[in-house]
Amino acid sequence: MKSDDFQQAFSPARRAWLRNTAWAAGAAALGGATFGLPGTQAAADEALKPLKLSWNAGAICTAPVPVAEKQGFFRKHGLQVELINYSGSTDQLLEAIATGKSDAGVGMALRWIKPLEQGFDVKLTAGIHGGCMRLLATRTSGIVDLQGLKGRTIGVSDMASPAKNFFAVTLKKVGVDPDNDVHWRQYPAPLLAEALKKGEVQAIADGDPTIWTLRENDHLYEVSNNLCAEYANKVCCVLGVRGSLVRKDRATAQALTQALLEATEWTANNPAEAAAIFAPNAPGANVAQLTAMLKSHTDHHHPVGEAFRKEIAFYADDLKSVGVLNAGTNSDRFATKVFSDVLA
Repeated sequence: MKSDDFQQAFSPARRAWLRNTAWAAGAAALGGATFGLPGTQAAADEALKPLKLSWNAGAICTAPVPVAEKQGFFRKHGLQVELINYSGSTDQLLEAIATGKSDAGVGMALRWIKPLEQGFDVKLTAGIHGGCMRLLATRTSGIVDLQGLKGRTIGVSDMASPAKNFFAVTLKKVGVDPDNDVHWRQYPAPLLAEALKKGEVQAIADGDPTIWTLRENDHLYEVSNNLCAEYANKVCCVLGVRGSLVRKDRATAQALTQALLEATEWTANNPAEAAAIFAPNAPGANVAQLTAMLKSHTDHHHPVGEAFRKEIAFYADDLKSVGVLNAGTNSDRFATKVFSDVLA
């Protein structure tokens, strides 16, 4: 959406409010200069719309979130965002959003879709990027493709993880039954490499940054990832907004969505700078590693509108194929129900 179109989408009152804060946002971009007008910055801060955004601070997927804060994209769109680092279960996160304890969240589509099927009042408004999930095996295992996993054991960080769901789907698509032809074993993410080293598993699957840092070991081979074949242009990380916020204050939902989309595009164009901003959240990886991770992701791919709705339906079909979603769920109707085109 063009900037002019975006501004026109707001009500007159909302546009006036944003005009009143535009000067302060510009001052912030110039280092916070107030040009001798006392109290202007404080007044502008009070005018910003407060919002709570939940995210997993340890996942490189969410790099656009601190980028949006650091680079002023939230302020640009009239928002004062409180970031909440959420590491609990997805059900708890979506309940927190649906009940107003948080206003929105960023997470993985393949973890969110099943809970959303249960009826949480959360609307997906945009995709953030693709990439970040990988499946590794030792070079000595002889496993070079998904078919080579038949009869083997795969280590995952939990049995409902996006990586487990994704590779179960892709195994199914190449004729390997993910329930009967392979075995899944759960370990804490930091112990996946040790399980592989001990031979307790023959492959491991997880997300960046954990899996990327292991990938750099010469004795490991990247068998597959979530940018292969038909997934090359599919999103994996999504933005969800409280349903009541979308219905009652669409302009704020729109502003948040637009801010994160702009931050995502900035991340794609400035991966080294984005990595440096995110680095304090990933003590186990250095900026060079984080930069390489971001370059491997598809932050230029952040669908909205009908394109995004179709990707939700696509993943719903995938999850039905491996028994994660109910067989009777209509994927197209489901996608329409959990999606909102707030930028239209």
